[in-house]
Amino acid sequence: MCMQEKIWSNSGDSHFLEPEGLWNEILPPAMAERMPRSEKVGDDEEIVHVDGQSFRRRLPKLMTKRDEKTGMTIGELVMRPPGARDMQERLKDLDHEGIWAEVVYASLGLWENMIRDRSLVRAAARAENEWKVEQLQGVAPDRLVPAASVPLLDVGDAVSEVVAAAEMGLHLVSLPTGVPEGADDWNRDSWEPLWAAAEETGMVLGFHIGSDGGDGPTVYSGPGGAVLNYVETTYGGQRVATKLVTSGALDRHPGLKVLVSEGGASWVPFLGDRMNEGYRQHGMFVRPVLSALPKEILYRQVYASFQHDESAPAALWAMGYRNVMWGSDYPHLEGTYGHSQKTLHELFDGIDAEASRRIRIGAFRELFPHVSDPPEGA
Repeated sequence: MCMQEKIWSNSGDSHFLEPEGLWNEILPPAMAERMPRSEKVGDDEEIVHVDGQSFRRRLPKLMTKRDEKTGMTIGELVMRPPGARDMQERLKDLDHEGIWAEVVYASLGLWENMIRDRSLVRAAARAENEWKVEQLQGVAPDRLVPAASVPLLDVGDAVSEVVAAAEMGLHLVSLPTGVPEGADDWNRDSWEPLWAAAEETGMVLGFHIGSDGGDGPTVYSGPGGAVLNYVETTYGGQRVATKLVTSGALDRHPGLKVLVSEGGASWVPFLGDRMNEGYRQHGMFVRPVLSALPKEILYRQVYASFQHDESAPAALWAMGYRNVMWGSDYPHLEGTYGHSQKTLHELFDGIDAEASRRIRIGAFRELFPHVSDPPEGA
């Protein structure tokens, strides 16, 4: 395949930027003012406000040259292309980049699990999901797969919203890798009703890395801090997959599917081997006893998306893990927007055609069979 040919792929990870004033549009004023919002401070910092809590973080410094056509700086175009908020413009971006169908997570909405008011998160989830059905999925129901919001301060509320979201026509649930403050961890049996509801409704569980909560993305400082913090975000996805396997949650619900987005894929074979060793060598301590080895359950029910990792395709063709998915992370800085075709060709030119299609198209279609096929020749 030559570099001039367009190679198409589905994407297991992307985001939309919430429109200005969204919360005021869909929630009563007293609730809207407590929802996540961003306040820019100077040129390179922002403060995220969530229900009375505030988190300060640095923003990347990008080129400041202004684009004559849009009036936006080059940095703004990279971080916030028009399609980040406008779904019609988004489809143009996707067509240009060679991306057909995609999972769409929130941006500021990922901070909602910091909210400690049960009534607020319950009302917000319902209002957001109704909005997503109309304003996101409704634009291209065969291509855009928005992730439903779920209130997690009460498992009964979570179950009710999963059922409601499925009835609205949504196909994916957004869950944080870290549970809200005071909630049981994901390996506890108290979440059993949620797993049962997701399996019964056919809703995929989407865990986006970096959603552990806490004090934001900065864990390390000093030499290497930027790379250390970026790497640190990936571990939450690995931990939640391990918890769901070893606790027996996935074993009890073999129809339940999990997507770990933006965390790479080559970690899955490693964790499978490590869990198998622990399960075998420390069997006298293992509870619960599973119906299959942990690695088999992990390979069967957990899907993982990556964007640039050159080792990820080998997780399929060399290590037998078939649930590898590519993702663009549109429109984020660490994603592939602006160079998706270059990235796809570098990853898949020379790879076996069956393995390439499985990673680009097949695994995604397995999770979301309602999406349409990409243009002929993909």
